[in-house]
Amino acid sequence: MARIVILGAGIGGVPMAYEMKETVGKNHDVTVISDSPTFHFVPSNPWIPPKWRKPEDLKVELAPVMKKKGIEFIQKAATKVDPVNNQVLLDDGSVVAYDFLVIATGPRLAFDEVPGLGPDGYTSSVCHVDHAEAAVKDWDKFMANPGPIVIGAVQGASCYGPAYEYLMILEAELRKKQIRDKVPMTFVTAEPYIGHLGLGGVGDTKGLLESALRDKTIKWITNAKVDKIEDGMMFVTEVDEDGKDKKKHELPFKHSMMLPAFTGVDAVRNVGVEGLVNPRGFVLVDEHQRNKTFKNIYSVGVCIAIPPIEPTPVPVGAPKTGYMIESMVTATAHNIADELAGKEPSHKATWNALCLADFGDSGVAFLAKPQIPPRNVTWSAEGKWVHLAKIGFEKYFMRKIRKGISEPFYERLMLKLIGVVRLKGH
Repeated sequence: MARIVILGAGIGGVPMAYEMKETVGKNHDVTVISDSPTFHFVPSNPWIPPKWRKPEDLKVELAPVMKKKGIEFIQKAATKVDPVNNQVLLDDGSVVAYDFLVIATGPRLAFDEVPGLGPDGYTSSVCHVDHAEAAVKDWDKFMANPGPIVIGAVQGASCYGPAYEYLMILEAELRKKQIRDKVPMTFVTAEPYIGHLGLGGVGDTKGLLESALRDKTIKWITNAKVDKIEDGMMFVTEVDEDGKDKKKHELPFKHSMMLPAFTGVDAVRNVGVEGLVNPRGFVLVDEHQRNKTFKNIYSVGVCIAIPPIEPTPVPVGAPKTGYMIESMVTATAHNIADELAGKEPSHKATWNALCLADFGDSGVAFLAKPQIPPRNVTWSAEGKWVHLAKIGFEKYFMRKIRKGISEPFYERLMLKLIGVVRLKGH
């Protein structure tokens, strides 16, 4: 009987545990290690600061559902992965041995790379439910004395959708409160153009998102490096297409949320051995999600290493979207099952991108198949239906986590969208 350990319990780790257990059944043990007792639904975090959601709405207690599924749940922080001895070291000094390890930790949020960035500095965050909850106080303070808002993503960021979402959700909220006219809004991004999204654009995301910002009277700065952030002031260098300084900006703000760059988490990036991670601490994997050096280690989600889509004047990372993660999970579960049966891994993740970006009362959807160009399908669209679809998606995914369901939701939704694309002749 093998012990399969999954490190992390987020959008990658929890579905990984469910699908792994369903695949191997009672013949093998599945263990999940997490520093949090709860799963939280990250895509809905932008709704928390304006109080469209409460943090508890987005959380699921993991121990009960894991027990029902026959999965061991260890609620402790990992301090180090030891791939040489097939162990995970925990913060209480205990050790968890494994036959197979799936690293699904998500990222470390590198707020420290820009002075003044993040919840411990002068900007809010929606990267974690606790950060979003803390941002409620900052938003309340802002609403009592409104002024300029600066939203965006700093150099090296690889996740841009939540920045656009948060910007437009706040814009919709300000209109509801009838104070939009008192609030200048600026979007600051490392992207070379609006709608790049770390993907080189998808369909007409450039046109759709630029049009949305113009329609809402939102200014933007692209090719932006955030030099530092002080209380109420952001210092930004805009560069040209060759990466040379073009213009310095000093942007006052009463409220700001800037997405950080990511690295691998400390327990993985500081292992002290060659071949597991790249210089940023992301796990190196092959086409089967398996590490080439330590072949009993797999990895899924935001913590894996993917090179940027293309060179850009300011560093822009490639996102790991939900459907992409779901396909990694399925491939990994079947590959480990193959290995347990004495076979070589043969399953590959599809790495398609499907995104529903909520804009408060409308939204933009895009589909890229595959995520990395050249593509077989590129499509984007806008409308209120995207906002409604995002709400429905949240309800479905939360039900899936609460019930321990491992069905491939993203794949079904993508096939429906592809049907729409074909009907429209794209």
